[in-house]
Amino acid sequence: MTHAFILHDETVLCRQTPNGWSPVQIQLPDSVNDTALSTHDIHDTQPAYQVGRVTLLESLAPTHWLPNDDSSSNSIDNKDAHSLVEAEAANTFTAQAAIAMTYDYAITHHIDLPRILESHDLESNTLKNNDLTNNNVKNSSLKTDTCAFIAYRLLITQLPFALSDQLSQAIQLLRWQADTQFCSRCAAPVMHASRGERAMVCQVCRLRQYPRVQPCIITAITRPNPQTGEMQILLAHHHRYGQQKTSSQTLQYGLIAGFVEVGESLEHAVVREVAEEVNIRLTDIRYVSSQPWPFPSNLMLGFRAAHAGGDIVIQEDELSHADFFDLSDLPKIPSKGSIAYALIAQIAHEQGISL
Repeated sequence: MTHAFILHDETVLCRQTPNGWSPVQIQLPDSVNDTALSTHDIHDTQPAYQVGRVTLLESLAPTHWLPNDDSSSNSIDNKDAHSLVEAEAANTFTAQAAIAMTYDYAITHHIDLPRILESHDLESNTLKNNDLTNNNVKNSSLKTDTCAFIAYRLLITQLPFALSDQLSQAIQLLRWQADTQFCSRCAAPVMHASRGERAMVCQVCRLRQYPRVQPCIITAITRPNPQTGEMQILLAHHHRYGQQKTSSQTLQYGLIAGFVEVGESLEHAVVREVAEEVNIRLTDIRYVSSQPWPFPSNLMLGFRAAHAGGDIVIQEDELSHADFFDLSDLPKIPSKGSIAYALIAQIAHEQGISL
């Protein structure tokens, strides 16, 4: 039997457990097993392109590329033994090859699904956007084994890195399928490429269309506090984070980020985006790590840099505020699981500060 993740837009079908919400893999009958996983006969006729079902490649654990001693670059809070165990588990878990399908595809093909709570059922049971932790699960009126669609943005705060990346892969491929049903050259319907290749092939002009990834840079910029010498980091409040509606609401700040333009290097993109958004100069630009980010289909490339000069002047159509903040006194920042959090946490860790 093959198993599949079930997705609906940018949410994943999950089951509530004593340890939080965990993605469910539904057992599939042989009649809907993915051909790429169930046959090795290269002469088999490929089925017609079916929107809503994709084969996911294995997602490797970070231990495949982390240095032997990764404590200095670990984005997990290592302040006690419990967090060390969490970090080890997150770094060593590998997500095996699987299938992902949309909820609509599962319903159409009569896949046996568990009872799924609607969003209003979740709200009536007091599940809020940040209620995915152990304590909230234990105190919730929802029963364990309850199933619901949970937003990917919330899940990444508690999933192993490899599983998070695999679900990102699923979201991006399912969206790509939905957006690539016709040839961009001649408008004829497309079909899956043979032998499991990730491509849509036009049966008229033979044009092959592949999933496209959009490279984006995100940069953590530091400087010593001019008065105290404490290390600071540049954070900005972007309009997309929303505006403060009440005095008790906390605004979220993040790092400077943007898309890489045609014809420029990653380092050039860092310099350009920072100059455009906050009008400062940089030095010591260096790559740190990357993260697939399915909003909509990005590869986030994380950099660090030092402030080399210039006063902050914000790009007002993008930002409402930006400033250097002491690492010991940060505003609300992006959640754990995001590369923005990882970059900030890495710098804080080097200064002996736990987020």
